[in-house]
Amino acid sequence: MSNRTLPVQCPSCARELHVVRLGCDHCDTVVQGCYALPVLTRLSQGDRSLILNLVKSSGNLKDLARLYGVSYPTVRNRLDALIEKIGEIEADKAHDET
Repeated sequence: MSNRTLPVQCPSCARELHVVRLGCDHCDTVVQGCYALPVLTRLSQGDRSLILNLVKSSGNLKDLARLYGVSYPTVRNRLDALIEKIGEIEADKAHDET
């Protein structure tokens, strides 16, 4: 398994990429179509790490602040920015579907 990250933006025009083909390494089954990437894959690695660490800390922002070595308000502000970013991604998706 590779440590490369999934590209989510076209290197040519910077528009959002979509999954077109999936394959099984075990039985060679291939599924083709045009599928949107999940919201979480469209976030930066840092944002995905924050979400993972938030879940691991059972949603305790004080523990999360301690883990990152920052203040509670700093973690709260970062989480608020992440919530806003997710809202923008979801709004863009809804706009693209209309």
